[in-house]
Amino acid sequence: MVNSGYTLPVFATASAVAALQYLQNNYQNNQVEIDLIKPSEIATIKVEQIAKISDNQALAITKSNPGDNLDLTRDTPIWAIVTLTPNHETKLRINGGEGVGKIVNLEGKSAIYSYAQKLLEKNLLDNLNITAIVDVEIILPEGKRLAQKTSNSAFGVIEGLSLLGTTGISQPLTSKKQLDLYQEELFNKAKKFDNLVFCIGENGLDLALKLGFNSEQLIKTANWLGSMLVSASVAQIKSVILLGYHGKLIKLAGNIFHTHHHLADGRLEILTAIGAYLELPNSIIKQIFIAETTESALQILQNFDQENKTNFTKEIYQFIANRIEDNAQKYIQKHSDFTVKIGTILFERNRNIIAIGNNGKLMINNQDIFSLNC
Repeated sequence: MVNSGYTLPVFATASAVAALQYLQNNYQNNQVEIDLIKPSEIATIKVEQIAKISDNQALAITKSNPGDNLDLTRDTPIWAIVTLTPNHETKLRINGGEGVGKIVNLEGKSAIYSYAQKLLEKNLLDNLNITAIVDVEIILPEGKRLAQKTSNSAFGVIEGLSLLGTTGISQPLTSKKQLDLYQEELFNKAKKFDNLVFCIGENGLDLALKLGFNSEQLIKTANWLGSMLVSASVAQIKSVILLGYHGKLIKLAGNIFHTHHHLADGRLEILTAIGAYLELPNSIIKQIFIAETTESALQILQNFDQENKTNFTKEIYQFIANRIEDNAQKYIQKHSDFTVKIGTILFERNRNIIAIGNNGKLMINNQDIFSLNC
């Protein structure tokens, strides 16, 4: 039996609701019930600790339980400090404190995204018994430390973790059960469409919609790209666009088809090898090899191009996109009989597209396959 667990926004909301209930003298049983909104169900969350700071302020703590996920946030404490101020009108103000990431491109705004905002608003207002101003501060004491082990900074989130997600259920992305669900979705959509777009995670799905792709043609794959590509062949899909963050999809350029870091990494090694093959100056190759992340390696390339009026970044990433397409098609041919045309779209941390493979360009230009505005 697979335990799905819950996402960070659920535990942040549970802490806030517990603190609010404590201030209103209706907290009991060391647990709270949270309306997940999506899915439409109630979750019962254990509260680890709770206390008043002052007459109108309380602190509550829960601990993350992501279920059968390989998730670094497991058991991390999530604090919420709630301040309740009686007022002639009701206002809810949500702020990210210590350990909650800041969004660089939004002038340091707390990385508390849409679903988390809705979850907090719904549950806090449902539990508010008076007309008041409710100030909520979410704190992740381990957030800064844990963020160093994530790709948050690659997506412009610094100093902590994001309260990200579109659902309250933490899907066990590394379990075979989750792969079965993705494959089931693929086979269902194959009944309606010959062409699909594979997105590894939420950033890809969000960008795909902004580019104008039909939401019905989008499939989330998580890290199961190899299995999903073969499943596309079994379902006799004619073409698939792989749309993803360059620091993840680059693994396919090195023939790594399960992209979770616990199985294989090699991203900088792949980028270094391609740079050497394309005769990038040796000094830059060495910098790329010891770079901290693929995003910082990309910045090294871009800085070199700007200083030397060269165009290595475009050349290298075009090569990567094309190689991903070739490797993916060969992978499918090795494991299945039906040929699937593979296209690639790579984006960087600000969700700007940095390369589209040759097949991808043909697919985008063919309005009978995809009609979009990129």
